[in-house]
Parts: sequence; structure tokens; C-alpha cells
Amino acid sequence: MVRIARFTTGDDPRFGLVTGDVDDHGIPDEDSLITALVGDPLYVGLQPTDEQVRLADARLLSPVLPRSKVVGIGRNYAAHAAELGHDLPEEPLMFLKPNTSVVGPGDPVFYPRQTEELHYEGELAVVISRICRDVPKEKWADVVHGFTIGNDVTARDLQRKDGQFTRAKGFDSFCPLGPWVETELDVSDLRVQTFLNGDVKQDGRTSDLIFDVPTLIAHVTSVMTLLPGDVILTGTPEGVGPMEAGDEVEVVVQGIGSLTNKVVRR
Repeated sequence: MVRIARFTTGDDPRFGLVTGDVDDHGIPDEDSLITALVGDPLYVGLQPTDEQVRLADARLLSPVLPRSKVVGIGRNYAAHAAELGHDLPEEPLMFLKPNTSVVGPGDPVFYPRQTEELHYEGELAVVISRICRDVPKEKWADVVHGFTIGNDVTARDLQRKDGQFTRAKGFDSFCPLGPWVETELDVSDLRVQTFLNGDVKQDGRTSDLIFDVPTLIAHVTSVMTLLPGDVILTGTPEGVGPMEAGDEVEVVVQGIGSLTNKVVRR
């Protein structure tokens, strides 16, 4: 497994390779290390240096800064569409989250004053490796850098009020990503869970996606050009619900790890 993190020890952010065993929630053991890389691996490849730091001594940041956008996919699990009272989409339902909504592991999710119904949505996220357009389904892996975890934070009342997704999903801090990018992973049947203050709220599998990752990449790139570092959020299982200031939300994706953020009043 190749885990690429973006981290800081108090200086400028850098990229590094994370090594060490992880538990069932993707939490590395205390002996895990980060081997610093030369530059951004999206552009210069994996070039390890001789420098190593203990993972416990580093602060993990969002593992990728989307060059231009985060593409969300709505209602991509049948049970989630049903819980919101929606019909199943005939093709992937796309929306955009600005790159300014991205934060990293441990960063606060701000509860805006404009909403009274803030929801979590845990999901698998796909990180794009290169400029691409009109990617055939069978070539999808050629444009994927790896996979990480996302929380598609949503102001549900604003989503209903506006009739579209931009404001409801676009606030600063509404797209936590992390803890790292896993570059070698079969994503056809992974468990996706969300915990609110330690209690499981979502528990699904990527095998239940209405539109799988190859289909999503083909569909999105038939509409728009994706750039290195752009992210596709693949959709959330059933069980979405409210979170309040002071709550801690943990999203766990099998084979990747755990992404935890706390909700804070803005």
C-alpha cells in the first residue's frame, strides 16, 4: 500500500509517504513514519528523500489541494435517495464544491449562521492525476492518482430552500478530505462508515453505488476537463443526519483509514 500524505511539522507543507500498521479505523500505530518527498508527487512523481519524521509529530493536512474543483455526485446510493424522498437518477447527478471548501483531518467544520440543519455525508473520494477529458470507462484507472476519504458537509435546509446545491454544499470547511491518498486500492467493494460522537450513523459499501467509479469518471469527463488534483466525491450511503457544534464526525473507508473533524460554531 502506498499512502501519500501532505503534512507540516511547523514549517511549509510537504508531501510524504506514510509507513506503519493501521488498526480497523485506519489509525496508524505509534511507530508510523513519514518519509518526506521531493515536491508534489502529482507533478514530479514519487521521489523520497532521506528525511523521516514520526507521524505522531506531524500535523496532517488535506492530502490534495484541488487545482480547480471538487465534483460531487448526488443520490448515488439507492437507499440514500430513498431516505431523502428522491427517485433514482438515470445518470450521475453532478454538482460542484469550490476548492475553498476543502479542509484537512482535524480541521474544524464551521457551522454557518445561515443554516439550522447541518448534515454529514461520508464518502469515498477519487483524486485525479492528470488533465483529462472524454475518458473511456475502460481507461479510468489511467487518470486516477489515488483515493481518499471525504465528508460532503451539507446545509440540508438551504439545499431544500435553494433547489440546487451550490450554497448548501459550498461553504468554507464543507469538504474535509484525508487523511492521505491511497494509490493502490480496489474500490469495487469497500465499507464506508460514518460515526457521530462514536456512534455509527452510516454503514454502506461501494458495491452498492448506482454508478461505479469508472462510470463516474467517464461521465464527468464527458462534460468537463479535470485537472491534476481535482476530486470526485462518489456519493454517500443512507443514514445522513444532523450534527451540532461540539460534535465529532469520523468517516472510515476500508483500506484507506479514518477522517475526523469537529463541528464548531462560526
